[in-house]
Amino acid sequence: MRVRPAAVAGTFYPADPVALATMVDGYLTAAPAAGPSASARPPVAIIAPHAGFVYSGPVAGHAYAALRRWSDAFDRVVVVGVPHRAPVRGLALCSAEAWDTPLGRIAVDADAAAALLTHPGAYLDDRAHAHEHSLEVHLPFLQRVLVDGWRLLPVIAGGAMDAADTGHLADLLAPWWGAARTLVVVSTDLSHYQPQRAAQALDEATAADIEGARWELLDGARACGASGVRAALELTRRHHERVTLLDLRTSADTAGSEDRVVGYGSFVIR
Repeated sequence: MRVRPAAVAGTFYPADPVALATMVDGYLTAAPAAGPSASARPPVAIIAPHAGFVYSGPVAGHAYAALRRWSDAFDRVVVVGVPHRAPVRGLALCSAEAWDTPLGRIAVDADAAAALLTHPGAYLDDRAHAHEHSLEVHLPFLQRVLVDGWRLLPVIAGGAMDAADTGHLADLLAPWWGAARTLVVVSTDLSHYQPQRAAQALDEATAADIEGARWELLDGARACGASGVRAALELTRRHHERVTLLDLRTSADTAGSEDRVVGYGSFVIR
């Protein structure tokens, strides 16, 4: 079996499984519980950050806490990552049949991957996936929230920030958007390396545009995972769904200085 090993265990999050589970559970517990007005249907997608856990984990915890009451609702999770290590145009998949984390092994949904690879713009690129953290950091959260047995469809989204590329990415993801027992996780951080007050103002504007599904206004300076976010918001429009902001903070609010911060937001789409 071809297995993609954990590449950032011990750096972005603990390599020890007990320490990792304890950390993730702490973030989930700290997030507000869903009130009596919570939706009667599971989310179609969440948007969550992908930095080291000490920085973005508290914010990501809000997105994954929204899944707790739906722990047995999903058989497939499509995680849409960001290319940090190699250029990507379209959707890059990897040839691994499973992904490892310190919390265990996750099987890849081979049928879904094979179906996606029949479409132009979807292709295999193991190099892009080998050391990419933007998908991997979401897996421990999913492992702690969801009932065992779900399968993973890991993709990295990239391309130009124009309407044609956004529409094409949305078309590629469309078969799994709102599909039965399927969750989409879109990975992105927000602004990068601004002073705290400037970052807060920019991230508040970005969060408002994400909630309004105004993907035309988003670029890599406002969200490093803009390609995936834009595609998700286009699908949100097509299906007349709603984006709700759950948490918005910066690295200065969690574990860093106020000089050069990174912004993080978590959102749920229903």
